[in-house]
Amino acid sequence: MLQIHAVKAFSDNYIWLIQSAQNHDVLIVDPGDAGPVIKFVEKNDLQPAAILVTHHHADHVGGIRRLDDLYDLPVFGPQREHIKTVDTPLYAQADQLLHASFPHFKIMDTPGHTPGHISYLIEDNLFCGDTIFAGGCGRLLGGTAEQLFDSLEKIKRLDDATKLYCAHEYTLNNLKYALAVDSNNPVLQERFVKTEALREQDIATVPSVLLEEKQTNPFLRCDAAEIKQAAETYAGQPLETPLDVFKVLRAWKDEF
Repeated sequence: MLQIHAVKAFSDNYIWLIQSAQNHDVLIVDPGDAGPVIKFVEKNDLQPAAILVTHHHADHVGGIRRLDDLYDLPVFGPQREHIKTVDTPLYAQADQLLHASFPHFKIMDTPGHTPGHISYLIEDNLFCGDTIFAGGCGRLLGGTAEQLFDSLEKIKRLDDATKLYCAHEYTLNNLKYALAVDSNNPVLQERFVKTEALREQDIATVPSVLLEEKQTNPFLRCDAAEIKQAAETYAGQPLETPLDVFKVLRAWKDEF
């Protein structure tokens, strides 16, 4: 069985290490900083096998060169983003073997946060970068609302048990916003209380599970009547489609 390790970086980043079920090989997801990764693998006798990149932002790629120099790693990343340190660009496809020690991955196109953002699905684990967060979603930093909405809809179609390994500890702030949108949601209220307790103890709130996101994340509930009503009240006008609702929610969150 795969083991997945969280390595903290900067103020709120998570660098994910996916450990093979067969040996000590690990895949390194979005290493914005090499130092914490090197410290973790040396302490735990792990062997870096490859780097997986979701998008081009510095807090996701800044440590690649040092890790590659030290361990001589293949670096996989999105074909539609120009990342100098990526030597194996990936296209979205149903099935791909990235390293012999690991099961096949599905490469998913998940643009919106950035134009070429991709995510990696291995077994029931989605490494989603900044496309979806626990309780929220990424900002539009080069991509479009239409792209991000479509990416989130694509993620919604995965199995409800899918674990979402996002790259940031934003959950508490995201849920504060979610409550502003969806204040009468009892599942969301309970999630907020649990999240507060975890953060008071400096415990990670991710990965989250897709079913819980579908129940509490307003960006995955743009077709729900209560979310539509809240967005219309904020916008001061009727909204025709779930995409229209999403656009208002994203702008509202930007100002929150």
